[in-house]
Amino acid sequence: MATAVQQTEDYTEDRRFFGHPLPLAQLFGLEMWERFSYYGMTGILALYLYFSVSEGGVGLAQPTALAIVGAYGGAVFLATVLGSWVADRLLGSETVLFWSAVVIMAGHIALALLPGLSGVAVGLVLVALGSGGLKATASAVVGSLYSEQDSRREAGFSIFYMGVNIGALLGPLLTGLLQKTIGFHIAFGLAALGMAIGLGIYLTGRKNLPSSAGFAVNPLPRRQLWVLPASLLAVIVVVTVLWTSGLMNGDNLATWTVCVSAGAAVAYFTVILRSRQTTAVEKSRTLAFIPYFIASAAFWSLYQQIFNVMTAYSETQMNRTILGWEFPINWIQLIPPIFVIALAPVASAIWLKLGDRQPSSYVKAGISLAIIGGAYLLFLPYAHAESNATPLLWVVLIMALFVVAELLLSPIGLSLSTRLAPKAFTSQMIALFYLSSGVGTALSGVFSTYYDAHNQAPYWTTLGLASIVLGAVVLAVAKPFTRLMRGVR
Repeated sequence: MATAVQQTEDYTEDRRFFGHPLPLAQLFGLEMWERFSYYGMTGILALYLYFSVSEGGVGLAQPTALAIVGAYGGAVFLATVLGSWVADRLLGSETVLFWSAVVIMAGHIALALLPGLSGVAVGLVLVALGSGGLKATASAVVGSLYSEQDSRREAGFSIFYMGVNIGALLGPLLTGLLQKTIGFHIAFGLAALGMAIGLGIYLTGRKNLPSSAGFAVNPLPRRQLWVLPASLLAVIVVVTVLWTSGLMNGDNLATWTVCVSAGAAVAYFTVILRSRQTTAVEKSRTLAFIPYFIASAAFWSLYQQIFNVMTAYSETQMNRTILGWEFPINWIQLIPPIFVIALAPVASAIWLKLGDRQPSSYVKAGISLAIIGGAYLLFLPYAHAESNATPLLWVVLIMALFVVAELLLSPIGLSLSTRLAPKAFTSQMIALFYLSSGVGTALSGVFSTYYDAHNQAPYWTTLGLASIVLGAVVLAVAKPFTRLMRGVR
């Protein structure tokens, strides 16, 4: 266990990677291939769960399958809490980052080799744990490359975020083709290969990463080392009892994930705010982050339906034929990363150009919620159309609005969490931001159970208008909560 905090290296003059520190290149590569494997697998997960056994799937009922996808996505973000705690208190971000990548690869191998629900259970648990550990720690290491006042900081996170979306584009593209032409398990195997490539890239550049990332920022006293294994054992026992008793099952798993994720967020905010290691300024900044957490959760509850409701929508409502060829169902998931790759550099350039004149993080979040709410309302013109009648270009327009909203909230929130984080809770504050995504993703699974392909209008209308109203509320409280950030915008 690393028990000392080392002085952080100064990367102010390092501009070897497109004007940014060179270690950003290694992190860019690892995250790109991790997202390739994650989205490649997630892109076909719903189909695998609700396709019949004769079609190569598991044969679950569609509402149950869509809810499980949401619950799984929420569990990934919930696992960031565990990963960041281990990083901050035991091993350091870099060590957790490496071993998390190994666990992810093992999970994809399990999905590729183990048949039926047993492979689903083992594979998803491993991928969720590994992805949780990698997400918070990778962002913490990226944050360590920049000082709080470095003007390149948000631009660097935007570049990092572009790598995420290159992987998110290539993963579903290739796994979708393999699933359509060969089968699910070969596609899962490709996800495992992608993670192996990412791990190899990381190992070749590991020495360039900040040495400070290999040390716990708030080491746990040795007499308290029993806390982690005891807590994990308690969780396993509770989940086993709930599952075997029937209180927890596939139909309500997303609801359980929402409740646990929200409870974990409340607990974490409480711990940070009550800690003696948190200064008065840091407490003010943490309080200012709470409404942003709620806004982020609301955003992701709509956005993450790309992987459940909109996958089903792609199968039954969207016209997927191009020049006589019908492309794979999951290719609807390719549209957002294409726009992110195109627009992320533009967003990065705009924020660099505006500098201190750019809108506050809260204003960006409020506009983001209004935009994605409006995008949901654009489903209404074709809500009563015949099967597979929604034009591809109309869906492309809706997804473009999704991405504009995403770029106003996701990389901004990630950067904001590193700037607002108390020194003793660096990775854990980032985990809280990801936990907002977990609450939202699990909520997407809960919401998906109300989707009815034969009566869509109430679904799109309710969620769209609710998001627009919440966006207006966020804009109304932007100024007072920005003041609570004490110099951070």
